[in-house]
Amino acid sequence: MMSWLPENVASYGGAIDSLLYLIYYITGAVFILVMACLIYFLVKYRYREGRRAVYIHGSHRLEIIWTVATAGILLIVTVLSVPTWAKIKVQIPATDLTIQVSAKQFNWEVIYGGPDGKFGTDDDKAFDNEMHVPVNKMVKLILTSQDVIHGFYIPQLRFQQDIVPGREIVQWFQATKPGKYEMPCAQLCGFGHSGMEGYLYVQTSEEYEQWVKEQWSTP
Repeated sequence: MMSWLPENVASYGGAIDSLLYLIYYITGAVFILVMACLIYFLVKYRYREGRRAVYIHGSHRLEIIWTVATAGILLIVTVLSVPTWAKIKVQIPATDLTIQVSAKQFNWEVIYGGPDGKFGTDDDKAFDNEMHVPVNKMVKLILTSQDVIHGFYIPQLRFQQDIVPGREIVQWFQATKPGKYEMPCAQLCGFGHSGMEGYLYVQTSEEYEQWVKEQWSTP
């Protein structure tokens, strides 16, 4: 089912996929119904010798029915979507790691606060297009842009957030499977947009601790 979707490795990915399945099946059913009506009308009202065309105004009752039905479907989808939206976009949980991501044409600058856990100090370290996180840990992202609108996108995490210049946007994720995942830009941000891509490395706790030790070890 929906095998064309990328693998889900996010703690909240199942909720997002369920909403996508719902919308997919609703729109699929509507598409089939419309095509069936179109074929029926093509056959029923095809050209016949000696038959004259008749113009009709329409049916107010039918128009009201499909308008109310469409509004009802949209209302149901909205009601089902609000809790998931609030959980992911509004209610930021307590996190184990905070990372700053500064977008610019045409790369991601990923900044770690260092051993003191604070940003803007001497032990900060920045990486271009490379992010490392431990598996099954809550990660908070502080997203900013240095120039234009960018879209920070990690398909396997079901994570997509537009980054607007002049704003500091806080989001989070929890990756559930170690691996290397793409971080492309999802907004057309200039001539080099297609090459704006980084990688997220989800590591086991031991691998992540080793990586941290290597980055901040004393020369």
